[in-house]
Amino acid sequence: MKILTATDLKARLDAAPLTVLDVRTDEELAIASLPGARHISMQELPARLGELNPAEPVAVICHHGVRSEMAARFLERNGFTEVYSVGGGIDAWSLDVDGSVPRY
Repeated sequence: MKILTATDLKARLDAAPLTVLDVRTDEELAIASLPGARHISMQELPARLGELNPAEPVAVICHHGVRSEMAARFLERNGFTEVYSVGGGIDAWSLDVDGSVPRY
C-alpha cells in the first residue's frame, strides 16, 4: 500500500483510470463527497469485496486517512495489488484541491 496526498490523487485521476473507494459512512458522504467515487462503507467492505476488481488500481479515501489505510491494507490482504490510501482524506481534498467540498 502506498500513500497518496490529495494533490497526488488529483494528478493520478487526470492521468489514468483509478477507482476511488470512499469508505466513510452514509452520513459523512451526505456532507461531502468526491464526484465519481465509489462508496462502500468500512463496515460493508468485507461483504461487498466482490464488487471491486482486484486487477484495477484502487485509491481509498475516508475523512482524515485512518480508515482508508485500514481498508487499503484489507484490500491488499485480499489480493488487490495496486492499492493507495489518501492521506488526510476528504479533508485534505477540500483544503488542497477543491475548496467547494465542505469540511466537517
